[in-house]
Amino acid sequence: MANSPVLEIKGAKPLSRYAPFRRAGDLVFFAGIIAVDHATMKVVTGYSDLPPEARRLAGETGELSTDMKDGPIAAQSWWILNSLRLTVEAAGGTLNDVVKMTQYFRNLRDFPTYNRIRATFFADPPASTVVQISELLPTSDSLLEVDATAYIPLKAATSAHE
Repeated sequence: MANSPVLEIKGAKPLSRYAPFRRAGDLVFFAGIIAVDHATMKVVTGYSDLPPEARRLAGETGELSTDMKDGPIAAQSWWILNSLRLTVEAAGGTLNDVVKMTQYFRNLRDFPTYNRIRATFFADPPASTVVQISELLPTSDSLLEVDATAYIPLKAATSAHE
């Protein structure tokens, strides 16, 4: 991770009956991650939903007009990328192992804010696809979903958990 500290937030959990990731040889495919706090069963909607130390990292300024406008996508971006980091670690890898990401936005105008936050997690970002979609689960508060593929050799993943 480029600049983001390790924060204790649990990795991505599926909203339904599917795996958070699945291994196929040395490739690991990660299911789409959205910004849902499983402890409260609520979608992350702003800086106030983040741990205090993450708010600054996500870009909170303390200025109401700026934080209200950028807060929802900034907070969701940070939450999702931190969840991806934790989930990749659970699979035996690091964010450096991520080779491909697909980012699904409700509004492509949110991409610059997301891209700024992504740079704090990836010094050298993976190949990416960005698309705009009409809707995300579980509610209309969801602005972004990210899925990923990582190359984590089975041998390395096994030794990481020994």
